[in-house]
Amino acid sequence: MIKIIESITEWQTLRQSDIWADKKIGLVPTMGNLHAGHRSLLTQSVHDNDITILSLFVNPTQFNDPKDLQHYPRTLQQDIALAEAVKVDYILLPDYQALYPDNYCYKVCETSLSKMLCGVNRAGHFDGVLTVVLKLLMLVKPHNAYFGEKDWQQLQLIREMVAAFFMDINIKACPTIRDTNGLALSSRNNLLTAEELQLAQHFPKLLRSSLTVTEITRQLTQLGFIVDYIEEHAGRRFGAVKLGKVRLIDNIPIVML
Repeated sequence: MIKIIESITEWQTLRQSDIWADKKIGLVPTMGNLHAGHRSLLTQSVHDNDITILSLFVNPTQFNDPKDLQHYPRTLQQDIALAEAVKVDYILLPDYQALYPDNYCYKVCETSLSKMLCGVNRAGHFDGVLTVVLKLLMLVKPHNAYFGEKDWQQLQLIREMVAAFFMDINIKACPTIRDTNGLALSSRNNLLTAEELQLAQHFPKLLRSSLTVTEITRQLTQLGFIVDYIEEHAGRRFGAVKLGKVRLIDNIPIVML
């Protein structure tokens, strides 16, 4: 049966116990409101490891807009049910004070990749992401940690952070899970109205098209999207747009075009 742990002290005591000896450990860090994309990460971890830990923590340090944090979907009981269904062993469920006893006086900053793409208009976002991920990796000490390719920039930054700090952890990338219209699954999709959800399907379709970046930007704008960026880097096409109050991101390999 799944065990839920809220206390960092309780978790640290458990992690030091003999039950972890010779066990392969997997971690899936999330902010909750789990969907099929998260399920795929958890399923892969359960397959690869002897023990899987799911962390549920809506991390305030990575939000630029307090309203975005306030309205972020929280569905704890549904998340627990999904975790139980895929046979997760532990849920780590800390609060802010437990995870940030320093009140975020200490943070991880990256000075290159984090300044591009999503980092241009979201100052400090990746500092918050990297800081909370480092804390979770230090607490759980997994052999493998699982992240989705939808958040490609985040994935690369975490990989580079783990390498930079000589952490003996495998960062496992899992494919983006999409709905039947090709829209990448995201917890924020739940905040779209029915009309916006219909319109949102144009985003991945145009991103996958053979059109130029300029033409994709023009067509998305005409459709009513506010385009943050459409850019190509390192063999991938990246996009971030706003529809209503919801920000959507996606990326695809250019070879797919």
